[in-house]
Amino acid sequence: MAQDIIHDPDAGIERLLEIMRRLRDPETGCPWDIEQDFDTIAPYTIEEAYEVADAIDRRDWRELEGELGDLLLQTVYHTEMGSEAGHFSFQSVVRNISDKMVARHPHVFGDESREKSAEQQTADWEAIKAQERAEKAQRGALDGVAVGLPALLRAYKLQKRAARVGFDWPDTGEVIAKIAEEASELVEARDSLGHDEMVEEFGDLLFVMANLGRHLGIEPEAALRGANAKFTRRFAGVEARLAAAGKRPEDSTLEEMDALWDAVKADERTSAA
Repeated sequence: MAQDIIHDPDAGIERLLEIMRRLRDPETGCPWDIEQDFDTIAPYTIEEAYEVADAIDRRDWRELEGELGDLLLQTVYHTEMGSEAGHFSFQSVVRNISDKMVARHPHVFGDESREKSAEQQTADWEAIKAQERAEKAQRGALDGVAVGLPALLRAYKLQKRAARVGFDWPDTGEVIAKIAEEASELVEARDSLGHDEMVEEFGDLLFVMANLGRHLGIEPEAALRGANAKFTRRFAGVEARLAAAGKRPEDSTLEEMDALWDAVKADERTSAA
Protein backbone atom coordinates (compact mmCIF):
# COMPACT_ATOMS: atom_id res chain seq x y z
CA MET A 1 0.00 0.00 0.00
CA ALA A 2 2.72 2.48 0.98
CA GLN A 3 4.68 1.56 -2.15
CA ASP A 4 1.59 2.20 -4.28
CA ILE A 5 1.13 5.68 -2.76
CA ILE A 6 4.75 6.62 -3.45
CA HIS A 7 4.32 5.98 -7.15
CA ASP A 8 0.78 7.38 -7.42
CA PRO A 9 0.97 10.94 -8.88
CA ASP A 10 -2.59 11.63 -7.68
CA ALA A 11 -2.10 10.59 -4.05
CA GLY A 12 -1.66 14.19 -2.90
CA ILE A 13 -0.19 15.10 0.47
CA GLU A 14 -0.29 11.49 1.71
CA ARG A 15 2.20 10.62 -1.04
CA LEU A 16 4.63 13.30 0.14
CA LEU A 17 4.24 12.28 3.79
CA GLU A 18 4.99 8.66 2.92
CA ILE A 19 8.02 9.68 0.82
CA MET A 20 9.41 11.57 3.81
CA ARG A 21 8.75 8.66 6.14
CA ARG A 22 10.67 6.40 3.77
CA LEU A 23 13.55 8.85 3.45
CA ARG A 24 13.85 9.04 7.24
CA ASP A 25 13.52 5.28 7.84
CA PRO A 26 16.56 4.40 10.00
CA GLU A 27 17.10 1.07 8.23
CA THR A 28 16.13 1.65 4.60
CA GLY A 29 16.12 5.44 4.23
CA CYS A 30 18.59 7.91 2.75
CA PRO A 31 21.73 8.31 4.93
CA TRP A 32 21.76 12.08 4.46
CA ASP A 33 18.08 12.52 5.35
CA ILE A 34 18.41 10.27 8.39
CA GLU A 35 21.25 12.41 9.79
CA GLN A 36 19.33 15.69 9.65
CA ASP A 37 17.68 17.43 12.60
CA PHE A 38 15.73 20.64 13.18
CA ASP A 39 18.88 22.75 13.38
CA THR A 40 20.38 21.47 10.13
CA ILE A 41 17.12 21.75 8.18
CA ALA A 42 16.15 25.23 9.42
CA PRO A 43 18.58 27.07 7.06
CA TYR A 44 17.06 25.25 4.07
CA THR A 45 13.59 26.28 5.22
CA ILE A 46 14.62 29.93 5.29
CA GLU A 47 16.31 29.63 1.90
CA GLU A 48 13.23 28.07 0.32
CA ALA A 49 11.00 30.85 1.67
CA TYR A 50 13.24 33.43 0.02
CA GLU A 51 13.19 31.50 -3.25
CA VAL A 52 9.39 31.63 -3.14
CA ALA A 53 9.56 35.41 -2.70
CA ASP A 54 12.08 35.66 -5.53
CA ALA A 55 9.84 33.74 -7.94
CA ILE A 56 6.94 36.03 -7.04
CA ASP A 57 9.07 39.13 -7.61
CA ARG A 58 9.97 37.83 -11.07
CA ARG A 59 6.37 36.79 -11.80
CA ASP A 60 7.67 33.36 -12.80
CA TRP A 61 4.57 31.30 -12.02
CA ARG A 62 5.98 28.01 -13.28
CA GLU A 63 9.00 28.38 -11.03
CA LEU A 64 6.78 29.52 -8.16
CA GLU A 65 4.90 26.24 -8.41
CA GLY A 66 8.16 24.36 -7.92
CA GLU A 67 9.38 26.63 -5.12
CA LEU A 68 6.11 26.27 -3.22
CA GLY A 69 6.59 22.51 -3.43
CA ASP A 70 10.11 22.90 -2.04
CA LEU A 71 8.74 25.00 0.83
CA LEU A 72 5.99 22.46 1.52
CA LEU A 73 8.66 19.76 1.70
CA GLN A 74 10.33 21.74 4.49
CA THR A 75 7.12 21.65 6.53
CA VAL A 76 6.80 17.93 5.91
CA TYR A 77 10.42 17.42 6.92
CA HIS A 78 9.99 19.27 10.22
CA THR A 79 6.70 17.54 11.03
CA GLU A 80 8.21 14.11 10.36
CA MET A 81 11.06 14.85 12.76
CA GLY A 82 8.54 16.22 15.27
CA SER A 83 6.49 13.04 14.96
CA GLU A 84 9.54 10.84 15.45
CA ALA A 85 10.39 12.73 18.65
CA GLY A 86 6.80 12.72 19.90
CA HIS A 87 6.45 16.52 19.78
CA PHE A 88 3.77 16.94 17.11
CA SER A 89 2.65 15.55 13.75
CA PHE A 90 1.69 16.87 10.35
CA GLN A 91 -1.98 16.46 11.25
CA SER A 92 -1.58 18.33 14.57
CA VAL A 93 0.20 21.17 12.75
CA VAL A 94 -2.63 21.35 10.19
CA ARG A 95 -5.22 21.26 12.99
CA ASN A 96 -3.42 24.02 14.90
CA ILE A 97 -3.24 26.44 11.96
CA SER A 98 -6.83 25.65 10.92
CA ASP A 99 -8.09 26.37 14.44
CA LYS A 100 -6.07 29.59 14.50
CA MET A 101 -7.50 30.83 11.19
CA VAL A 102 -11.06 30.09 12.28
CA ALA A 103 -10.52 31.85 15.64
CA ARG A 104 -8.94 34.89 14.00
CA HIS A 105 -11.75 35.34 11.46
CA PRO A 106 -14.97 35.43 13.50
CA HIS A 107 -16.41 37.72 10.82
CA VAL A 108 -16.10 34.86 8.31
CA PHE A 109 -16.54 31.68 10.38
CA GLY A 110 -18.51 33.05 13.36
CA ASP A 111 -21.32 35.40 14.21
CA GLU A 112 -19.50 38.73 13.83
CA SER A 113 -20.55 41.07 11.05
CA ARG A 114 -18.41 41.47 7.95
CA GLU A 115 -19.63 45.06 7.70
CA LYS A 116 -16.46 46.69 9.01
CA SER A 117 -13.51 48.50 7.46
CA ALA A 118 -10.18 46.90 6.67
CA GLU A 119 -8.69 49.05 9.46
CA GLN A 120 -11.20 47.70 11.99
CA GLN A 121 -10.56 44.15 10.87
CA THR A 122 -6.82 44.74 11.32
CA ALA A 123 -7.44 46.12 14.82
CA ASP A 124 -9.60 43.10 15.68
CA TRP A 125 -6.90 40.77 14.33
CA GLU A 126 -4.26 42.41 16.52
CA ALA A 127 -6.53 42.18 19.56
CA ILE A 128 -7.00 38.46 19.00
CA LYS A 129 -3.24 37.99 18.55
CA ALA A 130 -2.59 39.95 21.76
CA GLN A 131 -4.96 37.63 23.61
CA GLU A 132 -3.14 34.61 22.16
CA ARG A 133 0.20 36.04 23.33
CA ALA A 134 -1.23 36.58 26.81
CA GLU A 135 -2.36 32.96 26.91
CA LYS A 136 1.21 31.98 26.06
CA ALA A 137 2.52 34.17 28.90
CA GLN A 138 4.00 36.61 26.39
CA ARG A 139 3.36 39.77 28.39
CA GLY A 140 5.68 42.29 26.72
CA ALA A 141 4.58 44.16 23.62
CA LEU A 142 7.63 42.86 21.75
CA ASP A 143 7.32 39.24 22.88
CA GLY A 144 6.97 36.76 20.04
CA VAL A 145 8.83 38.71 17.36
CA ALA A 146 11.11 35.95 16.12
CA VAL A 147 14.81 36.49 16.79
CA GLY A 148 15.71 34.50 13.68
CA LEU A 149 14.05 36.93 11.25
CA PRO A 150 16.31 38.90 8.90
CA ALA A 151 17.48 41.90 10.94
CA LEU A 152 15.82 44.53 8.74
CA LEU A 153 12.48 42.72 8.79
CA ARG A 154 12.72 42.20 12.57
CA ALA A 155 13.41 45.93 13.08
CA TYR A 156 10.26 46.70 11.07
CA LYS A 157 8.17 44.27 13.13
CA LEU A 158 9.57 45.46 16.47
CA GLN A 159 8.73 49.06 15.60
CA LYS A 160 5.26 48.05 14.42
CA ARG A 161 4.61 46.31 17.74
CA ALA A 162 5.87 49.30 19.73
CA ALA A 163 3.67 51.64 17.69
CA ARG A 164 0.57 49.64 18.67
CA VAL A 165 1.06 50.69 22.29
CA GLY A 166 1.75 54.33 21.41
CA PHE A 167 5.56 54.31 21.30
CA ASP A 168 6.00 55.99 17.93
CA TRP A 169 6.81 59.26 16.22
CA PRO A 170 3.63 61.04 15.14
CA ASP A 171 4.80 61.88 11.63
CA THR A 172 7.54 61.21 9.08
CA GLY A 173 9.16 64.60 9.64
CA GLU A 174 10.42 63.55 13.06
CA VAL A 175 11.69 60.24 11.67
CA ILE A 176 13.63 62.05 8.94
CA ALA A 177 15.10 64.41 11.55
CA LYS A 178 16.21 61.35 13.53
CA ILE A 179 17.85 59.91 10.39
CA ALA A 180 19.87 63.10 10.02
CA GLU A 181 20.86 62.90 13.69
CA GLU A 182 21.95 59.26 13.39
CA ALA A 183 23.88 59.98 10.18
CA SER A 184 25.74 62.78 11.98
CA GLU A 185 26.57 60.45 14.87
CA LEU A 186 27.87 57.86 12.40
CA VAL A 187 30.19 60.45 10.87
CA GLU A 188 31.41 61.40 14.34
CA ALA A 189 32.06 57.75 15.18
CA ARG A 190 33.99 57.30 11.93
CA ASP A 191 36.12 60.37 12.55
CA SER A 192 36.82 60.22 16.27
CA LEU A 193 35.61 56.96 17.86
CA GLY A 194 36.41 53.28 17.50
CA HIS A 195 35.11 50.59 15.17
CA ASP A 196 32.64 49.21 17.74
CA GLU A 197 31.02 52.63 18.13
CA MET A 198 30.84 53.00 14.36
CA VAL A 199 29.09 49.62 14.06
CA GLU A 200 26.60 50.67 16.73
CA GLU A 201 25.81 53.98 15.03
CA PHE A 202 25.47 52.29 11.66
CA GLY A 203 22.97 49.88 13.21
CA ASP A 204 21.03 52.78 14.70
CA LEU A 205 20.84 54.42 11.28
CA LEU A 206 19.54 51.26 9.65
CA PHE A 207 16.99 50.86 12.44
CA VAL A 208 15.60 54.36 11.90
CA MET A 209 15.55 53.83 8.12
CA ALA A 210 13.35 50.78 8.70
CA ASN A 211 11.08 52.97 10.82
CA LEU A 212 10.79 55.52 8.02
CA GLY A 213 9.74 52.72 5.68
CA ARG A 214 7.00 51.73 8.12
CA HIS A 215 5.74 55.32 8.33
CA LEU A 216 5.65 55.50 4.53
CA GLY A 217 3.90 52.15 4.17
CA ILE A 218 7.02 50.53 2.70
CA GLU A 219 8.16 47.09 3.86
CA PRO A 220 11.95 47.67 4.04
CA GLU A 221 12.98 44.07 3.33
CA ALA A 222 10.95 44.08 0.11
CA ALA A 223 12.25 47.53 -0.85
CA LEU A 224 15.86 46.44 -0.36
CA ARG A 225 15.22 43.22 -2.25
CA GLY A 226 13.95 45.33 -5.15
CA ALA A 227 17.01 47.59 -4.96
CA ASN A 228 19.27 44.51 -5.02
CA ALA A 229 17.48 43.20 -8.10
CA LYS A 230 17.78 46.58 -9.82
CA PHE A 231 21.49 46.80 -9.06
CA THR A 232 22.06 43.25 -10.31
CA ARG A 233 20.15 43.97 -13.53
CA ARG A 234 21.93 47.25 -14.25
CA PHE A 235 25.40 45.92 -13.43
CA ALA A 236 24.74 43.00 -15.77
CA GLY A 237 23.93 45.59 -18.43
CA VAL A 238 27.26 47.31 -17.78
CA GLU A 239 29.07 43.98 -18.09
CA ALA A 240 27.25 43.21 -21.34
CA ARG A 241 28.27 46.53 -22.87
CA LEU A 242 31.85 46.06 -21.78
CA ALA A 243 31.87 42.54 -23.22
CA ALA A 244 30.61 43.91 -26.54
CA ALA A 245 33.70 46.13 -26.55
CA GLY A 246 35.95 43.20 -25.67
CA LYS A 247 36.50 44.34 -22.07
CA ARG A 248 35.78 43.19 -18.53
CA PRO A 249 34.96 45.32 -15.46
CA GLU A 250 38.38 44.69 -13.94
CA ASP A 251 39.98 46.04 -17.14
CA SER A 252 37.91 49.24 -17.08
CA THR A 253 38.02 52.48 -15.16
CA LEU A 254 35.34 53.65 -12.76
CA GLU A 255 34.57 56.53 -15.12
CA GLU A 256 33.90 54.11 -17.99
CA MET A 257 31.62 51.96 -15.88
CA ASP A 258 29.78 54.98 -14.48
CA ALA A 259 29.09 56.20 -18.02
CA LEU A 260 27.77 52.76 -19.03
CA TRP A 261 25.67 52.61 -15.87
CA ASP A 262 24.03 55.90 -16.80
CA ALA A 263 23.41 54.58 -20.31
CA VAL A 264 21.75 51.44 -18.97
CA LYS A 265 19.52 53.57 -16.70
CA ALA A 266 18.59 55.80 -19.63
CA ASP A 267 17.66 52.78 -21.75
CA GLU A 268 15.45 51.43 -18.94
CA ARG A 269 13.62 54.73 -18.65
CA THR A 270 13.11 54.88 -22.42
CA SER A 271 11.75 51.31 -22.47
CA ALA A 272 9.39 52.07 -19.57
CA ALA A 273 8.05 55.23 -21.22
